[in-house]
Amino acid sequence: MLNIESSALIIIDIQDKLVKAANNGDTVAQNTVKLAKTAQILGIDTIVTEQYPKGLGGTVSSVAESLPENTFLSEKTSFSALQETNIHEKINELKAKGISQIFICGIETHICLLQTVQELLKEGFEVHVVKNASSSRSEAEHNTGIELMRQYGAYITSVEIVLFELLKTSKHSNFKEIQNLIK
Repeated sequence: MLNIESSALIIIDIQDKLVKAANNGDTVAQNTVKLAKTAQILGIDTIVTEQYPKGLGGTVSSVAESLPENTFLSEKTSFSALQETNIHEKINELKAKGISQIFICGIETHICLLQTVQELLKEGFEVHVVKNASSSRSEAEHNTGIELMRQYGAYITSVEIVLFELLKTSKHSNFKEIQNLIK
């Protein structure tokens, strides 16, 4: 189960052109906003990547506006975020802080998300892939990516499961604020 103290959020390439091309891209962006706002409310470290933003656009505005203040944002050209030196260094900083769990979402499931998850698992993280905040252009490719990540050892989850695992109880001081994100 995810814990606030040991978790970080990674958002992979929720960018203008990719969201428009992705299957259910608008829903994925809306669900990513919920994850970003939860990270903001609970003080969870967040990393956001942008694949070649000059060509694919930046992070969609609704997500960008919802990110925690101290979000680490990085451009990338590698499919796996961990192939970028600065992102890998940030991952090592999180590990040194005691972060052992990553909840992650993004586009495209079968490319950048899949390759990043593979490397996070190799690094020893417990990885939770947020299925309904991830997509590919093709539903078949998305489903194949999800199945491969499951086979590799990642947990497949959803936005609401993540939110309530982090809270643990309706007595949590941020319960109402988080609950309002899904109403």
